[in-house]
Amino acid sequence: MATVTTLDPKRRKGGTDALDALISLVEPELRDVNDIILKRMHSPVELIPQLAGYIVAGGGKRLRPVLTLAAAKLCGAQGGREKALAACVEFIHTATLLHDDVVDESDLRRGQASANAVFGNKSSVLVGDFLFARAFQVMVEDGSLDVLRILSNASAVISEGEVLQLTTSNDTETSEEAYLEVIKAKTAELFAAACRIGAVVANRPAAEEDALRSYGLNLGISFQLVDDVLDYSAVQARLGKTIGDDFREGKITLPVVLAFRRGSEEERGFWRRTMEEMEQQDGDLERAIELMVKHNALRDSVERARHYGAVARDALGLFPNSPVKRALLDVIDFVVDRDF
Repeated sequence: MATVTTLDPKRRKGGTDALDALISLVEPELRDVNDIILKRMHSPVELIPQLAGYIVAGGGKRLRPVLTLAAAKLCGAQGGREKALAACVEFIHTATLLHDDVVDESDLRRGQASANAVFGNKSSVLVGDFLFARAFQVMVEDGSLDVLRILSNASAVISEGEVLQLTTSNDTETSEEAYLEVIKAKTAELFAAACRIGAVVANRPAAEEDALRSYGLNLGISFQLVDDVLDYSAVQARLGKTIGDDFREGKITLPVVLAFRRGSEEERGFWRRTMEEMEQQDGDLERAIELMVKHNALRDSVERARHYGAVARDALGLFPNSPVKRALLDVIDFVVDRDF
């Protein structure tokens, strides 16, 4: 199977050690968040905690709630409100994963059978709805209208992003601007909200709220850009997904947009056949990767990610130096330089 291993031979400081370092700074709070998640997943309807527990236990580093905890610590938050809200962020994220896998008809998530493959589409959608409802209960219990406004707006924007992605799916005429609009809504908005509420619970000035929102938004854009590149370059054992899932689904991501725009008419015909008409044959994925490499689509997508990572870095400039700030900066490198 074709892979890409030479996008950038100069790997910068970062990697999973950077994320682990950030997690270690909020580890006691993160344990409490996990306890809150388990408690709030409980329901007398047996299937709900069973299915929700299946996907929550499926892994990931809890990046979004970790960002909430770290942002709150950066701002000197006291009182622990950020822990329940970090759980709320994870519920929103998990609900979107459940809905995404149904929409995308995915059979795998992080190397194991997806919830919809195990429990069925109807159960996955309804439990996703339950988790959204739980998230709103937590917001209301927190009592802050600012928190409710930020997280409810993020939930609405995420849903808009999902619908917007449907309109660009299988459309090779999708522009880079339209693609960015999708990932800002679908992925980056929750990163932004997760970071911003760290300043809200600490009662910090609007400038710090805005800075953390900018950090989260640009980190989220970078995260999704790299995710889309990895779909054409990753090893399944590391990412829990096969190479080319986006290609097989006809999902228009930036590497496709760039390769299509830069290609010959014959090459654009290939993209129309495989991504619009969904007439895919043996060897088409390898051909797609060859065209992406030929036109530097993967390399330039990573460069775009590095640009947004740099914007995220600048956003933290107004905060004084501290171990949390340094860890948040290092996480940018983790996001951008994942597993090429």
